[in-house]
Order: sequence, then C-alpha cells, then structure tokens
Amino acid sequence: MTDAHLDPTRKHDYVFLIDVKDGNPNGDPDAGGMPRTDPITGQGLITDVALKRKIRNTVTLLHQGRPGFEMYVEQGVALNPQIQRAYTEGGAKEGETATAQEWMVRNFWDVRLFGAVMSVGDQKKHAGRARGPMQLTFSRSIDPITPLEAGITRVAPNKPEDLAKGKVTEMGNKHYVPYGLYRGHGFYSGALGAKANVTPQDLAAYWQALTMMFDHDRASSRGEMAIRGLYVFSHDDAYGQAPAHKLFDLIRIKPLGHSEARSWDDYTDRITIDEDKVPAGVTLTRLID
Repeated sequence: MTDAHLDPTRKHDYVFLIDVKDGNPNGDPDAGGMPRTDPITGQGLITDVALKRKIRNTVTLLHQGRPGFEMYVEQGVALNPQIQRAYTEGGAKEGETATAQEWMVRNFWDVRLFGAVMSVGDQKKHAGRARGPMQLTFSRSIDPITPLEAGITRVAPNKPEDLAKGKVTEMGNKHYVPYGLYRGHGFYSGALGAKANVTPQDLAAYWQALTMMFDHDRASSRGEMAIRGLYVFSHDDAYGQAPAHKLFDLIRIKPLGHSEARSWDDYTDRITIDEDKVPAGVTLTRLID
C-alpha cells in the first residue's frame, strides 16, 4: 500500500519551515543582493523560484541518467533546443503540438511536476504550455529579520598592474541575516497529476529533494540553511476534503514580535500542531518534525 503522501492521485497541501543562520537565503538583485524583505513588515522573503532551482538541482544529483528525470530548465542549457528534441528525438511533426508536449512531459521531471511554457520565441515547432500539479508559495519569515552587511577583503588583487602599484587587497561585502525562520506553503493537485501521469516515484523524488536541498547547495554566502519542518496534508481524493488554508491554520507558530532570534531553539516551544483537528478524509504526515 502506497503511503498517503506518495499517492499521485490524491491532493496534497503542505507546510515547510526553513531557517538561515548568518547567511543570505535569497538575495534581491534589484537591491544589490540584499536579503529580500517586505518593506512594510520587515519580514524576510524567499521566492518560489529560488527553491525550485534547489529542488531541480537535488533531483538531478540523485537521479542523474534515470529515464524521465531530465530537467527542462537547467543551468547553462538553452530552452529552444530542449523543445526541439520533442521533434528530433520524440518523432513529433510540425503542427503536432500535443504530441510534442506529451514527449516533454514524459521525459522532463520538472515539466511533469511544475509545468512549463514550451512555446518560447517564434518557433513553429513548439510544445505549448503544460500546467504543473505542484506549486510553491514565497516563504515568509515568522518575525522581522535584520539584514546586515559585512565588509570583507581578499589578498589577491584582480589585475597584475594593481600589484605593481602596491595594491595588495580587494575590498568587498557580504549580506547576511543573523537568524530567520521562514514558513512556506505548497500544493499538489491530484487531478492535474493524473493528466501528467505523475508517479509515486516522482513524488518520492520531490519530498526527498525538498528535505535534502540545502545539504547539497552549500555556499559561503548562504551561511547555514536547513529545512526544519515538513508537514503534508494528504486528502482521500484528487480534489480535496478541506480548504488548504483551513489545514494550514492547524500549524501555528507564535511570533516573538521582534528580530532578536538567533537560533531554532528560540521557536521550538512556540510551534503548535492541532493534529486532533485534522478533518476526516485527510491524513497528516510529518516528514520532518
């Protein structure tokens, strides 16, 4: 019997908790790389795009070479040639958009899970647009964060002529957050998953990547990042037995009301999960607790 959270025919809604210590979880290029924040509340933000990139990278790392686990959106790979493979390798003819899309969905894990726009540019041979059953929200910190900047130096100048002039260091800076606990939500549609032929193995790869993505994405700029909680509400059918927001309300984290938190221990006794209020027809699975 398939575990509830691995059943692609069911609807799944989930809550995940991410924390960062002395690092920049998601820099904003429009703000010089500073950690993303809500200018009104001061809460930190992590975009869904940033997390999907880490998930894709982790799935690729764990399932490299496995049929059906290629990535459409891959670093250093142009999209148009990926689409044309549906015609050169998949046998689709010009005008057979549905056939091309079926090949793309079958071969690319991220198209199957997240969906994709596969009609970029002015190509006559394209694969249309596929709706993905799995979606994520932005993650938002429980309390306001304190974005800081540290000046750094490097002992190797950029240019030989700088050395000749006596320059011995290069100056730089690093943006970081002393500590932040972020909460995000995700949704999986069993109905859309059935159309994309999502398998239990696809979902297993997703949950595994979500739990491991920071272990394989270390960088000095990101400090220490970890996923601290992953709670999956699995419905008994493809359409859902209760609204997602009602289920999310069952997991509460009491804010501190300030930005002085410096570790996960500041929040561990402030998390409440009303498991006895999970409605009939819904199963709660704690993948990380």
